[in-house]
Amino acid sequence: MHYLAALSFIDSELDELQEEFGDLPDQVHGKLENLERAKAIVDETRGILDEIKNFVATAKVTLVELKEKEEALAKQQFLVRNNKEFDAITKEIDHLKHEHESLSTRMRTEGLKEENINRILLDQIKDQEKAQEEYDDRKAMLDNIASDQNDTVKDYNRKRKTIVLTLDQDYVQEYERIRKFHKDAAVQVRKNSCSGCFSSVPSQKIVELRNNPEKLFLCENCGRILLDEELYFDESLLDNI
Repeated sequence: MHYLAALSFIDSELDELQEEFGDLPDQVHGKLENLERAKAIVDETRGILDEIKNFVATAKVTLVELKEKEEALAKQQFLVRNNKEFDAITKEIDHLKHEHESLSTRMRTEGLKEENINRILLDQIKDQEKAQEEYDDRKAMLDNIASDQNDTVKDYNRKRKTIVLTLDQDYVQEYERIRKFHKDAAVQVRKNSCSGCFSSVPSQKIVELRNNPEKLFLCENCGRILLDEELYFDESLLDNI
């Protein structure tokens, strides 16, 4: 029972240390999600800009090629032998001019689009930088608390592991099962009552509890493990663990 009392004490201390974080872990998680969304938006916008730039670069080459083909066909017109060939070349020249004009119009449109998207990107980058600052701020606060607690938490966890390995594993499993419902899984009987739910504990059970220190007794109301009221647990006992 001393080991169960020690385990309960350590878990209580670890719970209190965890409570010092408050909702900071949730805040950090939320800020990280905001940051990831902001990064995804910036990446998406940059991807659109890359597509525009690739199109413009390709279009410039295509415009030059169309112009060269048009000039070559214009020279070829003077060498034709009949009207049929002349008309065919003229039709092809007209088609090239139409392609050139359409592609030039689209390039101008894409250029305006690129300017607008660049302005949008600047705002998105500012949003990302703000999200990064907010995340870094919350993360630093969380890390500071964790740093202050680090040695204490490590020591408690080490001692907890030693106690768990020492205890009967059936007791450990029962204790951990109860911990899912009550953080204070093992509590003392005080003034003939469970100090967890304050329900009365039958006198016969208290007698059995005192006479069988190696047996587990549970509160009939809340299901917590009952510890003898006379069980004395001193935190200094942990120094030897």
